[in-house]
Amino acid sequence: MLIAGWHARFGLAPRARRQAVFARQMRLAFEELGPAFIKLGQLISVRPDEFDAALVGEMQALQDAVPALPADAIRAVIADEFGRSPETLFASFDDAPIASASIAQVHGATLGEAYRPVWGETLRQGAAVVVKVVRPGAAEAILGDLVVARRLLGRLRSFGLARRIDVRRLLDEFEASVRREVDLRHEGRVADRFAFDFRDDPLVEVPRVVWTRTGKRVITMERMDGWRLSELDAALAAGIDPKPLAIHGAAAFMRQVMIYGRFHADLHPANLFVTPRGTIAYLDFGIVGTVTRAERLQIAQVLAALVYRDADRALRYSEPLGVHVPPERVERVRRELGELLDSLTEGGGFRSFGLGFLALLRRNGIEYPAGYGLLVKSLATVEGVARQLYPDIDIMDTARPFVTRLLGEAMGDPARLSERVPAAVRAALRELVV
Repeated sequence: MLIAGWHARFGLAPRARRQAVFARQMRLAFEELGPAFIKLGQLISVRPDEFDAALVGEMQALQDAVPALPADAIRAVIADEFGRSPETLFASFDDAPIASASIAQVHGATLGEAYRPVWGETLRQGAAVVVKVVRPGAAEAILGDLVVARRLLGRLRSFGLARRIDVRRLLDEFEASVRREVDLRHEGRVADRFAFDFRDDPLVEVPRVVWTRTGKRVITMERMDGWRLSELDAALAAGIDPKPLAIHGAAAFMRQVMIYGRFHADLHPANLFVTPRGTIAYLDFGIVGTVTRAERLQIAQVLAALVYRDADRALRYSEPLGVHVPPERVERVRRELGELLDSLTEGGGFRSFGLGFLALLRRNGIEYPAGYGLLVKSLATVEGVARQLYPDIDIMDTARPFVTRLLGEAMGDPARLSERVPAAVRAALRELVV
C-alpha cells in the first residue's frame, strides 16, 4: 500500500491506478476524521454524476461505518426530548442498536399501547417499532467540519476524481441535507405523505409514524421486515418472484416523479426492502426531491427524446429545466448528444443516457442545477435497482405510460391549444396554397 501510494503521489503509476489508490486513501481518511466526513462520503457514494467511479465505489463502504454510541447516550437524548425514560415510553427498548449512522442511531422497541397513525391501520399494542435518535452533537460537529471538507474536496480535482465539480454547490447541498436530517419531524411528514400517495397500492409499503413518540431528535416508526437488495438470494429461496416487483418498483418511482412531483432521492440497498409478503418497503425519507408540474412536462419531453433518439428535442426541453447551452456551443453539444443517443442499445435506459448527458455537459463546461443532477442520479439508481431484481427490464417501457399521460394532458390544455392553433392553421394554409 505504501509503495502504491508513493507511485500514485508522484505520478509513476497509470492514471486508473493512481485514482484507485487515492480513492482508497480518501475513504480511509474520511473514516478517521469521523461522522462529518463519513456523512460526506455517503453523499459522494450516491453521486456518480459528479465523482469518478473509483471514488464512488470506495465511499460506498461508508454506509455502515460509524461506531455505535453507548445506549446510555441514546437514552439520555430520548429522556431529554420527551421528559420520560424509554421504559415509560415503550413496552420494551433494545439497548443494542439495529444501525448506526453519522447523524442518527436506530434501536428496536415495542409499543406499550395501540396507536392510530395519520394514515393506515392501527398499530396494535406490542407492535414492533424502530426508534431513530439523532446522535448528540452530531449536527454541530458535521456543520463545524464543513470548512475542512471544502478544502479536502478541492483537492479531488488534482487527482481526476471530481468531474469539474462545483465544490461550493455540492457542500451547500450537503449542508442543507444535514439540516433537514437532524430534524426528524421532516422525515415523518414526508413518510406520511408518501404513504398517502401510495395508499391504494398493495405492493408498496411505508412504515407508519408514531407521532406521540416522535420529536425533533427522535422518530418512532413501524418496524419493517424483509431483505435488502444485497440479500436477494434469501428472498428467492423464500419464493419471492422478483420480475413483477422490479416492474412495479420502477413504475412506482415514475409515479413519484411524473404524477406526484416528489420522489425518494436516497434509494440504496439499506433503504429498500423486499418483504416476505412480496411487496416493496421504502425506508428513510431524509432526502426527497421535488419537481413542479411545469418541470414534469419538460422531463416527459426529455424522456420522449430518449425514446425517439431526438437530440434537438432533448436540448430544447432541458433548457427550461436550467440547462443553458451558450449559442456558440449548441452545435457541438447537439452533435455529441446525437452520438450518445445513437450509441444506446435498444431498450437503453436512464443510466447510460442521463449520466452520459451530464458528463457531456461537464466536458463542454456547461453547468446544470443541483436538482437536475439529483433527479438524473435517482432515475439511474432506480434503473440499477430494477435491473438487480430483473436484468431484462425495459425501463423506458415502464416510463412510457407516464410520459404519454403527461404529454396528452398538455396537448389538451386549453391555454396551450390557444397558443398553438393559430400556428397550426397558418401551416395548413401554406400547404393548401402551395
